[in-house]
Amino acid sequence: LKIETQVCNTAVSDTIHNYGVKTLNGTQFMPFSHYAGRHVLIVNYVGKCELRDVGFTILGIPCNQFGMQEPGKNNEILSALKYVRPGNGFVPNFQLFEKVDVNGVNEHTLFTFLKNACPPVGDSFGNPTNRLFWEPLKINDIKWNFEKFLVGPDGRPVMRWFPRVNVSEVRADILKYFHQLVQKAD
Repeated sequence: LKIETQVCNTAVSDTIHNYGVKTLNGTQFMPFSHYAGRHVLIVNYVGKCELRDVGFTILGIPCNQFGMQEPGKNNEILSALKYVRPGNGFVPNFQLFEKVDVNGVNEHTLFTFLKNACPPVGDSFGNPTNRLFWEPLKINDIKWNFEKFLVGPDGRPVMRWFPRVNVSEVRADILKYFHQLVQKAD
């Protein structure tokens, strides 16, 4: 069974507010308690993100574990985005953080928490032949770049999306979730 979107366990006792990551330039540690009270979309990629102006904060956290698609150093990422991929002077309109491992023995504790709070999505790992750079592989691992986690204002994960889910579907899911929140409040 291929499930590409999962609702997370919002009864978890932990929150993203207990974690943090250094900003892309590596000079400032950003505790995610800074985002308390806001919906946050965490994406394990820093390229062009077509989800904006929908009522949440986007946090881009790059990773080089999928086909070595983010090989540059942290201080090279912004230039690569601006001039190469996607290029054309692109400047991200969301907060970027330093590269971290999202899977394996060295995975960042934030991603350990997110993966434990949300059921796995998808039924396959991107292109596993010589393209996945971590061990051991686990069913709950992030499958490829662009996997997304929506986190509520209380810091608890709400939803998780498989990387290949179309941006319009992610947007529709988030808007539906926001609509349900408004209905509950009335």
